[in-house]
Amino acid sequence: MHVKKIFIILSLLLVALLATNTAYAQELPETQKYKARVVEIIESTATNQLLKVKLATGEEITIDNNLELSAKNITYSQGDTVIVESISIGNAKPMYIITDFYRANSLTIIFIGFVILSIVVGKKYGVYSLLGMAFSFLMIFKFILPNIIKGSNPIIITVIAALLIVPVTFYLSHGFSRKTHIAIASTLLTLIITTILTGVSVNAAKLTGYSSEEAMFLQVANESINMKGILLAGIIIGFLGVLDDVTVSQASVVTQLRKTRRHYTTQELYKDAMEVGRDHITSMINTLVLVYAGASMPLLLLFVNNPQPFGDIVNMEIVADEVVRTLVGSIGLILAVPLSTYISALLNENSVQEIT
Repeated sequence: MHVKKIFIILSLLLVALLATNTAYAQELPETQKYKARVVEIIESTATNQLLKVKLATGEEITIDNNLELSAKNITYSQGDTVIVESISIGNAKPMYIITDFYRANSLTIIFIGFVILSIVVGKKYGVYSLLGMAFSFLMIFKFILPNIIKGSNPIIITVIAALLIVPVTFYLSHGFSRKTHIAIASTLLTLIITTILTGVSVNAAKLTGYSSEEAMFLQVANESINMKGILLAGIIIGFLGVLDDVTVSQASVVTQLRKTRRHYTTQELYKDAMEVGRDHITSMINTLVLVYAGASMPLLLLFVNNPQPFGDIVNMEIVADEVVRTLVGSIGLILAVPLSTYISALLNENSVQEIT
């Protein structure tokens, strides 16, 4: 009898638990996104907009765009194409909100313009460069990111990818020539040195990789990801993007000098090519600083009127990340110029034939 009572009690508890879970599941909000167009501004004030929106399904709805509650504080105009999200709980009437502009069409037009201009100006090498770009994206999205998500070491994965990206993209963009061989060798050597330097710098600065909100969310979603490794990998990939220009240019300079100065020794080739290389260093460092500053403009604006001392601001990890990224990238570019110049001068010393 005692066992029977226990069985009945457990059964009742199980039924109650299932009923609770079912009720809870029914209360979970269901969301769905639609492409839509703003057809009318019914009312507009400094803090609120009442909009008539036509969904892609043909249905017309009214949406209240409260500017005070929206973090983005975006106002919409008649004719804007937007993304509308519906939120419904159970059998209740769905609530509609505008989450963002619809940008796919504009991005497609810009991309098509980029492709056409690359082909018209670059001819066949423009096509090859686009193929190289596609290969780089393929390596990033099909090799680097999936392996990092699986928990692989981000630095090792990124270096392996770089060893594949560099020769493929260089040969596609610049052709199969001695100049390109030299640029590839110089790039890979500089990449190895800079990777070591990046690891030392990140460790010396005690950077953790958790300076951004994205990093925090990523760590919560996948605890196996090495955030410091991702920071290092990001610096390496960003540096690799500008290294191409330096090594190819210096190899080209030495190659052209050899054509007109066939009697030059290695030292003479190196000396004259470095005159151009020093100008290249100056311009590339300035470019790198401006690129990182432009990408971090919202962050820089936050600190313009900050009452804290400059030393305290620089000490913050979110700022220190950008400082290390800029300085290490600049050091890598500085090293790339003499390395690529000397290797090119050495390999071209006894070459007197025309090199293309």
